[in-house]
Amino acid sequence: MNIVIFGGSFNPPHKGHLNAAMAAAKQLRADRFLIIPDYLPPHKELSADAPEPEQRLELCKLCFAGVPGAEVSDLELRRGGKSFTSDTLRQLKEEHPDAELTLLVGSDMLRTLDTWHEADYILKTARIFAFSRAKGDKEPIREAAKSLKTRFGARIEILELKTLPAASTDIRRALRFRGGTGLLTDEVYAYIVKHRLYGVRVNFRWLRNRGYAMLKPRRVAHVRGCEAEARRLAERWNADPDKAAEAAILHDCTKKEELDEQLRLCEKYGIIPDEVERVNGKLLHAKTGAAVAEREFGMRPDVVSAIRWHTTGKPGMTLLEKIMYMADYIEPNREFEGVGKLRELAYADLDRALLLGFEMSIAEVASYGGIPHPDTANALRYYKEKLNG
Repeated sequence: MNIVIFGGSFNPPHKGHLNAAMAAAKQLRADRFLIIPDYLPPHKELSADAPEPEQRLELCKLCFAGVPGAEVSDLELRRGGKSFTSDTLRQLKEEHPDAELTLLVGSDMLRTLDTWHEADYILKTARIFAFSRAKGDKEPIREAAKSLKTRFGARIEILELKTLPAASTDIRRALRFRGGTGLLTDEVYAYIVKHRLYGVRVNFRWLRNRGYAMLKPRRVAHVRGCEAEARRLAERWNADPDKAAEAAILHDCTKKEELDEQLRLCEKYGIIPDEVERVNGKLLHAKTGAAVAEREFGMRPDVVSAIRWHTTGKPGMTLLEKIMYMADYIEPNREFEGVGKLRELAYADLDRALLLGFEMSIAEVASYGGIPHPDTANALRYYKEKLNG
């Protein structure tokens, strides 16, 4: 039996790791290919923003899901403590005494392998399969391999990768600046966003692609217009344009769902619909959309709240909530009697624009015999008293 071991902190696992694993799987044709995230790396400290070991394990499962024959193992997590490679090899040898063990390492790891804990045991027990991690490292890696062969009798093979691995440090930095999507699989990035790992600030292109996929095609233009309008309003009223854009992109993410599905989402996310909402799925999308934005996209509370109140409004709205409500109402694709006046007012006096918006909304509902939502009626009374005394 040939067992290949690919270990590391995987903080986070990225396309470079994936490419190395795919190449190794193709060339080595292992009976078992173990991806083993460490519990605690022995030769370096994890970054301060590193996820819990269990989360890195889940990220590995997502990243390496398509590697033929690969299985992500929690062997080192179960063992705990510092994750010495020699201990892992020893455990695998005890479980599979006749197996040939192959250790997959990067070129930087190969050059320092002689300093590892029980290096002599590692090099005598396992064949080493090293892959290139950077341009121009062919000669250094060959020299390192030659030295290890001479000193330890090591068995080493070298694989040159066409796609060069990225550095996890650079990816973690990029994530904080809305980057990194091109270096991670979509599944890994989605998990990072959902759980807000590494101080991630969501990439807008990725968010739009995900958000638009949840819409009926004809609603995409509205959401695009809403994002542009929200940014303009945020800049006018000294709010955060990026937060306004995030709210706008996701504000209608459950809009297409019919009442039955809206109620199912309510049950899933612990939302209790009121009497009006139980018969009007269009009103529920604000609540369910806010829940999806929070639970599936890791949005911050102020952005979630802006989505929550964009349809009915409420008394005492925050600045971001006001901006989202008005952007949804006046975005460039909206055409109805009085929208021009509402647009002008939104950039001159935001509270008075809200008041007019509530009046228009209630009048529209009344025109087809509907009952205004109590939140809108309460918001109208609140802003009348606030502005007119």
